[in-house]
Amino acid sequence: MIPNVFQETIDLGNGRTIEIETGKLAKQADGSVVIKTGNCVLLATAVSARSANPGVDFLPLTVDFREKFSSAGRFPGGFFKREARPSDHEILTMRLVDRVLRPLFPDDYHAETQIMIQLLSYDEEVMPDSLAGLAASAALAVSDIPFYNYISEVRVARVNGEFIINPNKSQLAEADIDMMIGASKDSVAMVEGEMKEISEKEMVEAIKFAHEAIKKQIEAQENLRAKLNLSYREYESEKADETIKTKVFDFAYDKTFAIAAEASAKHERSEKFATLEEEVKALFTEEELEENGDLVHKYFHDVQKEAVRNLILDKGIRLDGRTTTEIRPIWCEVNYLPSTHGSSIFTRGETQALASVTLGTSRDVNVIDLPSEQGEEKFYLHYNFPPFSTGEARPLRGVSRREIGHGNLAQRALKGMIPEDCPYTIRLMSDVLESNGSSSMATVCAGTMALMDAGIQMKKPVSGIAMGLISDAKTGRWAVLSDILGDEDHLGDMDFKVTGTADGITACQMDIKIEGLAYDIMEKALEQARDGRLHILGKLTETIAQPNEQVKPHAPKIIKITIPKDFIGAIIGPGGKNIQGLQEATGTTIVINEEGDTGIVEILGTSQEGIDTAIQSIQNSTFEPVVGETYKVTVTKMLDFGAVIEFVPGKDSLLHVSEFDWKRIENPSDVLKVGDVLDVKYIGIDPKTRKPKVSRKALMPRPPRPEHKDNPRNNENNK
Repeated sequence: MIPNVFQETIDLGNGRTIEIETGKLAKQADGSVVIKTGNCVLLATAVSARSANPGVDFLPLTVDFREKFSSAGRFPGGFFKREARPSDHEILTMRLVDRVLRPLFPDDYHAETQIMIQLLSYDEEVMPDSLAGLAASAALAVSDIPFYNYISEVRVARVNGEFIINPNKSQLAEADIDMMIGASKDSVAMVEGEMKEISEKEMVEAIKFAHEAIKKQIEAQENLRAKLNLSYREYESEKADETIKTKVFDFAYDKTFAIAAEASAKHERSEKFATLEEEVKALFTEEELEENGDLVHKYFHDVQKEAVRNLILDKGIRLDGRTTTEIRPIWCEVNYLPSTHGSSIFTRGETQALASVTLGTSRDVNVIDLPSEQGEEKFYLHYNFPPFSTGEARPLRGVSRREIGHGNLAQRALKGMIPEDCPYTIRLMSDVLESNGSSSMATVCAGTMALMDAGIQMKKPVSGIAMGLISDAKTGRWAVLSDILGDEDHLGDMDFKVTGTADGITACQMDIKIEGLAYDIMEKALEQARDGRLHILGKLTETIAQPNEQVKPHAPKIIKITIPKDFIGAIIGPGGKNIQGLQEATGTTIVINEEGDTGIVEILGTSQEGIDTAIQSIQNSTFEPVVGETYKVTVTKMLDFGAVIEFVPGKDSLLHVSEFDWKRIENPSDVLKVGDVLDVKYIGIDPKTRKPKVSRKALMPRPPRPEHKDNPRNNENNK
């Protein structure tokens, strides 16, 4: 049967288009679309269960993004030639899509939903992650799943002062802004990216520019759905009971407000709320709780949320007693871990991060091998969030998507401040030891200090802050919160993380949980974030004002030297014998990489003496005398017809007796002996012997020729 295919085309300008197609592939999914631009092809599918599982009071949404190696005509690396677990890049793309979609589903829709996006064909001029949000939303748009507020995502870059939507890699390499924006037609829902110290005003301009492009992509989805003449499925709403809701509210609201206004610590406050919830449950019989205990818990949470929000909007007071602009107390320390190459502690309120730096060679780079990207990272950051940081006991099941996302944000915040000529590969690790809001921003602050403690000559220190928002759509009141707590993140309307130097923003991540965030609120949040960021930056620089001039004594020093490519084999030796012996003898690590016609030699070691010995050995191996130059050499052996001299260990030549002096020498040993040091001039390769030729007499004044009376030339000159 010939499929009935429907299409919509989006014009990106400059001859670029995006084509959305449905009706040809994966027709048993609730919704499926193919997204095409250039030679890039994505397939997105959406499937949702017809009913929610019993007891589920949230949306079980799974977003999956995978890049097939076949899309780029490549084989997967490793022993098993099959795509395995998702890469960090794929996980980050999943998170970008999930964060925009999740808040826009109906609040009472709890059916299990899965969205899968696959890269089927790769185009070097197209970055597929910038199309993933459009693909996911379009798959929902052509289904009967109750998702009413379509979205899209675009990448916006600025090159030479001009904004570009969905740039290619070469354009992105020249850009000073790289941001992913996710939005509905009415409001921005997600922002994430990195920048080269831009201003708050420039960031808002980039978001507005991206939003205009997103609106066109949403219109294309609406047009495509209209062609299909679809209706939304009916679903069973979550249960509700106004009597229980009123009973819980009347009993708990004032008590909840009072607890929130006490300005207590996290654990103390949590215990008081837990005690109050038990008192609320005591209002009901066991039979009532067995039937509607989930509603009691839900309504108590709603009361708690309303009380906390009203406390902030009515009184300007937060859960820990701060004002809306106040930053929690901060204390910092560097050089805390004696054996690491650099370390620091950053503590802000009840959030604490311990950062450590490890320095290595190019052999330690993070290798990226994806269908859409191959390369290496010389600076990378790993973020760990153990359960004890929030007072929990739960099993460890590998690195979570959250840890990957938070680590990537902190890495992007700092990487622009690592000097381009830094010889080291740097691994920065952040262990969150306490968490009550904004541990990723604590990681940025701890990371800055640890890098400076390690002797990395950062261009400028970087700090970060998380901003929140409490708003009331009915009254129009709102408040922007600086340095939010975990509860404020959970109960609030926005989580806006901003990092930067004293001169501008280096990275950001924003998630909006409400519709219709106005740009004036966003601008207020950014300006307030700048003040908080600079305050925190002052605390960092009080602790360590400048990077340490040298790496620590126990940390490896690294020296790079360049050698002709032809000498690489000689340095390595048969089976690596020479280089392994040199590393063992000098206590160093030596890495050689080819770049064009040269070899780049990295020598890493803790002993300067060992490094110097290794350098000298390599220089000796690559030594080649230059014709006409003078060299100080050592006599290593005497022969009947001359002396063997050594330029450097392993590089010698014959000094023939005829080159000792202008006068005739009968016995070479009468002039030189083993161990003598003398200057010789390098003549070049002897055409007869095909061996290097040196001369001592060439550096001596040539004696005048003897005059003879019978010489006609002399007689002529004397006239």
